[in-house]
Amino acid sequence: MNRPGALAILVWHFLSAMIVSAWMTSRTILMHSDAPDRGYARLAYGDLDEAGVMLLAAMVTLTPGTSTIDIDTERNELLLHVLDTRDMETVLDELQRDFLQPLKILFGENR
Repeated sequence: MNRPGALAILVWHFLSAMIVSAWMTSRTILMHSDAPDRGYARLAYGDLDEAGVMLLAAMVTLTPGTSTIDIDTERNELLLHVLDTRDMETVLDELQRDFLQPLKILFGENR
C-alpha cells in the first residue's frame, strides 16, 4: 500500500471508529445497569517514529471508550485505559489493524 492510500484508509477508519465507538460507549454507559469491566491494556507500536506514536496516542484517546495513559518508549508500547474489557482482544486487534498498520506506512522507520 502506498502512503496516500494509507492516509485515506487511516482517516476513514478513524472517522468510522469515532462514530461507532461513541455509539457503543453511550450505549454501555446508559443501558447497562452494571458498571462495565474497566481495565488496562498495552498496545505495542513497534518502529513508529515520535510523530507517529503521538498521532496514534491521540487517535486512541479521541476514540470514545479508550484513553492513552502512558507512552513507554523503552518498551515501544502504549498503556491504555479501556472502558469495557469484555472483548479486549477485539479492541486491540482493531487498533492494530485500523490505526497502527496505516501509521506504520506513514511514520515507520522504513518509509
